[in-house]
Amino acid sequence: MSDYYVGSVARDGVWLAVAYTDAEYDHAAVVDGVGELWTRYEETADTIAVDVPIGLESSTAPRPNEQAARAALGARSDAIVPAPVREAARKQRYRTAARVHERKTGADLPQAAFDRAHLVAAMDEFITTIDEAQPMFVEAHPELCYRAFGGEPMSHRPDIAGGYAERMRTLAEFNRDAPPIVQSVAEATEGYEVPIPTVLDAVALALTVRPGDGTLRSLPQDPPLDDQGLPMQYVYRGGTPLSADTE
Repeated sequence: MSDYYVGSVARDGVWLAVAYTDAEYDHAAVVDGVGELWTRYEETADTIAVDVPIGLESSTAPRPNEQAARAALGARSDAIVPAPVREAARKQRYRTAARVHERKTGADLPQAAFDRAHLVAAMDEFITTIDEAQPMFVEAHPELCYRAFGGEPMSHRPDIAGGYAERMRTLAEFNRDAPPIVQSVAEATEGYEVPIPTVLDAVALALTVRPGDGTLRSLPQDPPLDDQGLPMQYVYRGGTPLSADTE
């Protein structure tokens, strides 16, 4: 069996995984968290890109990759939600998490960041426990993937018709088979309430790590490591480095 190149997006309580081989789209699946994602693909995947933070700061915020991505995304910089520091991610209440985050970093913790803290904590616990998973998992951000595919940031939010149209167009220009694959992925989610942007985003992450046009790159180019030895980076695929990547 060929190795899979997987893009997985966690939204609204579900994880959607899209798998390509070297040659073509293979399948999509809804899984119940990063543990099931690993169990399903540990023997068959070459790379798994996820939109959940890997590599957490302990004393500063935002992370270096988040700062670089904001610069690269311009007007869409608000799409980058900073990850809580490691200790704050494990707190159950927003007030407590915000207090810890501020004490550690001197920065406020946005509510949107806390809303995904349970995903951040689960990924961090997984990736720091399962050593053999670390080389396989990489972090990617859909907006940065579209930015790299299309050469410029998206103009609209992903949850409106204009945002759907420009992201679909960007995927199609990067890979002509993307539109029917998006349809196939959507059909594979039957029985689950998966938001439409999640389908496009999972395809974008899978196309990013699957070998193809352009080069798989890291933002920043030389990512720093957190105190667990995990790189703080976003991967993306492009012919040239993003402008913020050269700083």
